[in-house]
Amino acid sequence: MANVMAFFCQFQYMLLEYIDEIFNFIKALLLVVDNYDIDAIEEGSGVYTSVVKHLNKPTTMEIDHIFIFSKNYGKEADKLVEFGFIEGSSRTHPGQGTTNRKFYFENFFLEVLWVIDEAEIRSDLTSKSKLWERSQFDKNHFSPFGLCLVNSKRTDKLFERSEIYQPNYFPEGMSIDIITNEKNPNLPWTFRLPYRDEKKAHNEPTNHKNGIRKLTQVEFEIPLNKDEIEFKTFFKSSEYIDFKGGQRNHLTLEFDNFNQKQVMTFEGLNLSIKY
Repeated sequence: MANVMAFFCQFQYMLLEYIDEIFNFIKALLLVVDNYDIDAIEEGSGVYTSVVKHLNKPTTMEIDHIFIFSKNYGKEADKLVEFGFIEGSSRTHPGQGTTNRKFYFENFFLEVLWVIDEAEIRSDLTSKSKLWERSQFDKNHFSPFGLCLVNSKRTDKLFERSEIYQPNYFPEGMSIDIITNEKNPNLPWTFRLPYRDEKKAHNEPTNHKNGIRKLTQVEFEIPLNKDEIEFKTFFKSSEYIDFKGGQRNHLTLEFDNFNQKQVMTFEGLNLSIKY
């Protein structure tokens, strides 16, 4: 009897799995046929091929990277190295007055950022970005976080009223869409790079000593007000970006679906890692 019950449980699980796949296929098919999704249809391809391609495309906002401002010249990143992350390359941002330390993963990278030239970051070129105010988070209680989303159709609505930032370290004509959130400084500085529908290719190390590989969930803990809730609604369809009301500015990054059931907190970065 036990074997029969086990068989039916397994059969039920498989059936539900197939139903879910069929439902997703039909949903994508309707999107292609009824809504004429040009992105999903290529010249000379059949509907089936178009649907499969569409199913493989991201259906939610993608994160390119997240930065965290440091108040100790990036030394907080030493704790990330001790934890078992392999550090990637670093970069100075001419004209912006900042530099960084970076840690790369399969689907995004984490950047620890700090000011090295106050005159540059407060110059006419860069001051409108409000990055200087973000760097002073320990004095003014602004969020120290920056959220970079992949430049795609799925983020167009969010950036409809964004500002244009043309940094010196980008060629002329390659600008960054920015949402400074200066009226709601508990929210992250939000932006997207000019690379449409793609992340910049890299050869950075991603095979970390602690076994962590892929970002699966992001949670910003912030003191919410009604305007911040309005910003939050842009992310309601996102599968893995969440905003949680609280008493502090804190970032929680979940990796690998929390498989190891471990949590590590880095107080100097206002950061928790779930893995």
